[in-house]
Amino acid sequence: MANTKEVRKQISSIKSTRKITSALEMVAASKIKKTQDLMFGGRPYSEKVKEVIEHIASSSSEYSHPFYEERKNKSSCYIVVGSDKGLCGGLNINLFKKIIAEAAENQKNGIETSFALIGVKAVTFFNNLGGKVLGQATKLGDKPNPEDLIGLTKIVLDEQKKGNIDKVVLCSNKFVNTMTQQPTLQQLIPLSHSENEEMQTSMQWDYIYEPEAKVLLDGLLTRYIESLIFQAVLENNACEQAAKMIAMKNATENAGDLIKELELLYNNVRQAAITQELSEIVGGAAAV
Repeated sequence: MANTKEVRKQISSIKSTRKITSALEMVAASKIKKTQDLMFGGRPYSEKVKEVIEHIASSSSEYSHPFYEERKNKSSCYIVVGSDKGLCGGLNINLFKKIIAEAAENQKNGIETSFALIGVKAVTFFNNLGGKVLGQATKLGDKPNPEDLIGLTKIVLDEQKKGNIDKVVLCSNKFVNTMTQQPTLQQLIPLSHSENEEMQTSMQWDYIYEPEAKVLLDGLLTRYIESLIFQAVLENNACEQAAKMIAMKNATENAGDLIKELELLYNNVRQAAITQELSEIVGGAAAV
């Protein structure tokens, strides 16, 4: 049985760890509101851009942009959005498992798989895995700048235009609520036309625009893809803080339970030591 000194040392160590996890929980809780505001603030932009694109694309049926082109899938690129920091439970690994499962299916079907990585955890994981990496972006911070993602996005879109990539999939965590974050794989390219009846009805009118539709679509579709990737980064940041808060809360509670168990063990060890001393004293007195 452990002695009282060892048990006291363990209790002291776990109490120090509990203070750290409790502090990290409070930091994550304080950041959740800011990251959620950024996430919700970015949604109207991408939704409006999509609406404008659908109008122009439907009224210009003579021009089909390469992003709408359906090809036989010989090569897929996965844009993976991970976190820069750890201590957020299974947030990253749950997403990575889903991607690996789909990449394995692609390999069976003879489809080449490549990756564009965002976040330190994604870069570390897929580089260790040995996958083909087209580009990477890390350390974007709690308030990411869209300009930091333009280079990565351009690499992927240029490869798609050259015909080296047939399908582009955006992989990130979707923020459902503070307790739930859902790993999501969203197909970016080829884009699909809207099937919303209300939108189709509203498309009976057209914009007056200058220059021609081709130039506008070329610019707008690139901006739209960029906005979707940026929105995924914002959403993943909100997921990261929520997952970190829950993970640190659980760690703090587990530390508390462990401390109670060790304190009980300490009392038992101490009581056993006292009983043994008393027995030795009584035994010594009887011998005299």
